[in-house]
Order: sequence, then structure tokens, then C-alpha cells
Amino acid sequence: MAKTKAVFRCTSCSHEVSKWVGKCPDCGAWGTVNEVAVSASAAAPGRRAMLPSTAAAPLSQIDAKVTQARSTGVSELDRVLGGGVVPGSVVLLSGEPGVGKSTLLLEVAFRWAAQRDETALYVTAEESAGQVRLRADRTGAVHDRVYLAAESDLSIVLGHVEQVRPTLLVVDSVQTMLAPEVDGVIGGVTQVRAVTAALTSLAKASGIAVLLVGHVTKDGNVAGPRTLEHLVDVVLQFEGDKNSSLRMVRGIKNRFGSADEVGCFELHEDGIACVDDPSGLFLHHRTDAVPGTAVTVAMDGKRPLVAEVQGLTVKTEIPQPRRAVSGLDYNRVAMVLAVLQSRGRVFLGKHDVYAATVGGMRLVEPTADLAIALAIASAEADIALPAGWVILGEVGLAGEVRKITGLGRRLAEAERLGFTTALVPPGSEKAKVGSMRIHEVGDLRSALRLAELRKSRAPRETVAVE
Repeated sequence: MAKTKAVFRCTSCSHEVSKWVGKCPDCGAWGTVNEVAVSASAAAPGRRAMLPSTAAAPLSQIDAKVTQARSTGVSELDRVLGGGVVPGSVVLLSGEPGVGKSTLLLEVAFRWAAQRDETALYVTAEESAGQVRLRADRTGAVHDRVYLAAESDLSIVLGHVEQVRPTLLVVDSVQTMLAPEVDGVIGGVTQVRAVTAALTSLAKASGIAVLLVGHVTKDGNVAGPRTLEHLVDVVLQFEGDKNSSLRMVRGIKNRFGSADEVGCFELHEDGIACVDDPSGLFLHHRTDAVPGTAVTVAMDGKRPLVAEVQGLTVKTEIPQPRRAVSGLDYNRVAMVLAVLQSRGRVFLGKHDVYAATVGGMRLVEPTADLAIALAIASAEADIALPAGWVILGEVGLAGEVRKITGLGRRLAEAERLGFTTALVPPGSEKAKVGSMRIHEVGDLRSALRLAELRKSRAPRETVAVE
């Protein structure tokens, strides 16, 4: 009989220690170190060679067609996935409660069954079959080849897979599934890892594309062990403001394509719809120019999005004026206000300042610094910026305007939407597109003078000293 010895292993990161501790020294998790028995021979460094069941093959002889993506029927999701779902892959879609994960995946199952003569199995462990049917009736996702199973037992789910034999499996959600042969509570670290590993093995062995719904923590990270993201092939983050109908799907990990793509959706009563041109949602269309508004172009992944930044200044008598920000980075706006006052001579010490984006867009990249500064200066001077202007540039603490990445794609998107003039950092003349006029500004004060928000100061007179 092989000898065994006791070791203490963390259930979150699998780190082993010689004695029990309350906090894992590797990942820092509390209460995850448990005693396990291992074989003494397994702990030895020597291993006995075994004949492999499948011989290693040259890389040039591997068939690449087995990883060819198949369209889900939802164009924006296909964009993020890199063309579609790869057979045998496992996709994890995480997001906050109520953001629309179940609605999106039910639409994917319907499109999958409707566009080809194949079946899709939708497994729900959080809702009853009647609740899912009501959602399908409301969104128009009822199809004869979409099968529904309201089960939380993994063994029974695998039995449904054997009976239905689908090519697409949706599990909602992985944190509510139970593996009977594994100890631990539902949603615990051990259970989530075991369920995900079993579904991953099913996908690789049968070629079924598996879509998993994952919960998130209060910090916005995927709930469960960190190894959960390593087990799956694709990790997507579903984001959205509850006060807005706009939803974003961002790629975090993708073994089959780019991981910096983003898909835009609009959630409404009849379901969820793709937004192929989301720039219009972030612009407030008006005929007359209004003081306190500026337009910039942000890069969300590889997609340029035209966004409108609004600023408002109000005189106040309180010693500490208010600073309110919506859709922008508060610390970034505070830095821009400091540079605007110190380098641009726009004094806001006795003004409440409000800065926001339009359409619920979240704009945090430094490219919007110059647009934020000109929008606030326009509001303070009560002078509107010229119509058709798009403003791009990062503002430094010395007041200089720095270069940005992807300028050509940003300007091309702005010209497509009808903008005629661009304020850009120095050295950007080669990025000129079409008939758009390019004005290079080296610092914040030059941009203010070009927009006629501040007059150029007359040079000081020199007095000769005898």
C-alpha cells in the first residue's frame, strides 16, 4: 500500500503549505486552506514514463478548420468573439444582476437554431421554465429547436445533453450548478471549479459550444476562484448603467481572436438589439451651437466612438465650490481644472463646476482632456465653440497638449459623421483625412485662443535703463 502524507492546500489557488494557516500566503484568501492527503510517491520528483494515447504531430499538419468560428446571428457579439463561437469552446459571460445576460444568451440560442438546422439547449438553474418562456414570448425567441431545462444538478444536465445532442449549450449560471460527487456548497470555490471543469471537458470531447453565465462580486470581478477564468477559452464582461438602455460587451480574454473588442447593444422591452453605429447615442443633435459643449472621439477597444462632453460653471458664494462629475474620471477632471486655471488663466475659484458626458457613456481615457478643458472654458466665457469642431488631445500639467494613439481612425470616424475641423496635438499633420481641416495646438493656451475663448495677451513694454 502506498504511503500517504497530509498537506495543507488552498482551495482558491492550490498553494500548498506544511501546516495549517488561516490566510493563504500566496493569494491572501482567508479560510481556504484545508488538509488533504496525498500519496508520498506522487510528491516525489521522479515520474514513470507512460505511452501517450495520441502521438504528437507536427504543427504544420494540424487542421486549423477545427477552430473556425461560426456566427451566432448576433453581429455585435460576433465582433467581440472574433467572428463567432468556435465549436468545442467555452465562453464565460459575466455581469451585474439585471444587466441583460439571460436576455442576450436566449437571443443567441434562438438565432443559433433559426439560422441553421441545429439544436440549442438552454439550461437555467436560477429561474423556472415558465419564467424563461415568458421572456422568450416577450422577446420573440421561441423556436422548436431551442430546448429548455430547468435543472441545477450537473449529472442531470449531462443527461439532457445526451438526449438532445445540441451543438450549443447555454448554462445560466455556473455559480448555481451542483456537482453531486464534489463536497462543498453551491456557489463555493470547490463546486464552481468542478462544474466548470466538467463542462469544459464536455465541450472539448463533444465539440459542443458552451456559453456560461457568471456572477460578479461587488468589485465587478468574476465571482469564484481565479482559476475559473483560466479554465474557459473566452471571458466577456457585460456592462451597462441601469438608468440607460445602452449595454456594452467587452472582451477580457479570447484565445481565438482579439481581446480588446467591444460590442454595443440596446436593451428595450422587446429584447436586446445590436447597435451597429453607437456614436449617435453619445451625441446630442441640435441645430445651434451651445456654450459648454465639446466633441471628442474615444477609442473603446478598436472601435472609435464620437462623444460629447458638457461643462457648466455657476457662480457661488460658498468657500468651497462644488465639483460634480458624471461619466468622467473625477481625478482627471480635477487635474484639468487645475491646469486650466494655472496655465490657461481661466479662474474658477468662485464657481461650481459640473462636467458630464451624453448618453450614459463612460469616458476615462486622457484623450478627452482637451475637450473637457474647452467645454468648461466655453461655459465660463458663455461662448459656444464653432460648429463642426472635434477636439482631441491629452493635457499635461505644464499645459502642453500631448500626442494620442489611433488619431487617424478617430479623425476618419469624426469626418464620417460630418465634422469639418479638428484640434489635434502637434506633429499630427500626417493623420489628415479627406477634406477635414487640421489645427495643431501645442498647449492649452493656444487652443483657448484658437477657439476665441481667451484673447492673446499684448507683449509687455520694455523700458530702457540708462
